[in-house]
Amino acid sequence: MILYGIPTCDTCKKAIKTLEAAGRDVTFRDVRAEPLLTAEIAEIVTEFGDRAINKTSTTYRGFSDFLKMSEPEVQIALQPTVMKRPIIRDGAAWHLGWDEAVQAKLLE
Repeated sequence: MILYGIPTCDTCKKAIKTLEAAGRDVTFRDVRAEPLLTAEIAEIVTEFGDRAINKTSTTYRGFSDFLKMSEPEVQIALQPTVMKRPIIRDGAAWHLGWDEAVQAKLLE
């Protein structure tokens, strides 16, 4: 299982702690320190579309109008912290965020 996020994100920290406590093997991928490859961004956007973008974040709000109108792939490539977090890949399954539905699927 790979959890994509940033180390300062409280939700990412909670998710990792909960998953590890449940016995899950979690590899954390800091998208700032180790930027996503074009193929990885394409997979994420294929799975979630523009839902992968956190449009309420300060990063997104700081974008120019031109960048706000650009494709999600461009936004994530230029500023990976605009990505909604965490994004979790569990084998072939992808999960966005850390709500009750995601927790139920990953902790069953």
